[in-house]
Amino acid sequence: MTVVSLNLAKQHMKIDGTAEDELIALYLDGAETWISNYIGRPLTEFDPLPADMKIAILRLVSFYYECRNLATFGVSAQLAPMGVTSILDSYREKWFGDGE
Repeated sequence: MTVVSLNLAKQHMKIDGTAEDELIALYLDGAETWISNYIGRPLTEFDPLPADMKIAILRLVSFYYECRNLATFGVSAQLAPMGVTSILDSYREKWFGDGE
């Protein structure tokens, strides 16, 4: 179960109808997994989830949705938009090179 609802994600992206619900739900799950891995702990540890983390999830879902057909040849593609990592950096459990 995701911490951000499908309905909220669709509102954020201004999507009506249900034709792409399964795809958007997949992107929601993937975004939340990516963010959990990035910060080093489950999103379910935050109760309630801070608003800026919800915004990061929504931005990442939108990124996945808009870039779903993007093909890169010899170009470095971003894993997440810059705004997402900027929001999440303050929630990171540890950084590479912290001595562990």
